[in-house]
Amino acid sequence: MGKGKLAKFADMAANPLVVECPYWKLQKEGFDLKGKWGSDFFHNQNPIVLELGCGRGEYTVGLAREFPDCNFIGVDIKGSRMWHGAQQAQTEGLTNAAFLRTNIEFIHEMFGPNEVSELWLTFSDPQMKKPTKRLTSTYFITRYRRFLIDGGIIHLKTDSNFMATYTRLIAEANGLPIEDFTEDLYADPMREGSALTKIKTYYESMWLDRGLSIKYIRFRLPHEGSLAEPDVEIPIDEYRSYDHEVKTTVKTRK
Repeated sequence: MGKGKLAKFADMAANPLVVECPYWKLQKEGFDLKGKWGSDFFHNQNPIVLELGCGRGEYTVGLAREFPDCNFIGVDIKGSRMWHGAQQAQTEGLTNAAFLRTNIEFIHEMFGPNEVSELWLTFSDPQMKKPTKRLTSTYFITRYRRFLIDGGIIHLKTDSNFMATYTRLIAEANGLPIEDFTEDLYADPMREGSALTKIKTYYESMWLDRGLSIKYIRFRLPHEGSLAEPDVEIPIDEYRSYDHEVKTTVKTRK
């Protein structure tokens, strides 16, 4: 039987790799580590990489293992899921891994200018009904600019053709340099054994088991330049319609 939520929350509170910042505290006190993650938490000046919507934290832990000269922070609001990665990182003694429990909408309040080098978005909810909630929307990209280095890298791995297409269109419409794009990550033997295929999240394994291809895009985010949403209709992911995500007969979304 899995560990209960209350016990997991107690573990999280006691885990030195976990930082929690509820919105009420952020409003009242601000965030002490903003601009100071390197000096006050990791005690080094290695590049900082975020996994937004980290879920169980498989990618945060996996990347920390693969790249010891970088610091990795998994961000999510659901502590009972994040518990898995936080416990694993603590058990393994990973000093370059951390977990931040907060709402991603306030992520720009947690990091200072130029404090973060890269972002990973691993199997984010495509939010086909709600454009501003998509983690590659201009709404969020504007926030990322406030703490990413100029030309910082954004990675997206997704099962969703909708999310991959939307993200590619966002990058193209706004002149954000695309460095890599594939509609079937595991079909390329050159990628075998890389961090892209070696590390799998819970959801990634689930979608692969269902026979879905995994899409990947990597692009850079310059500080300069206006941002606009692409005015294009994108076919929705119909296979998600049986789940809670989409219950509609509409076949496309902007």
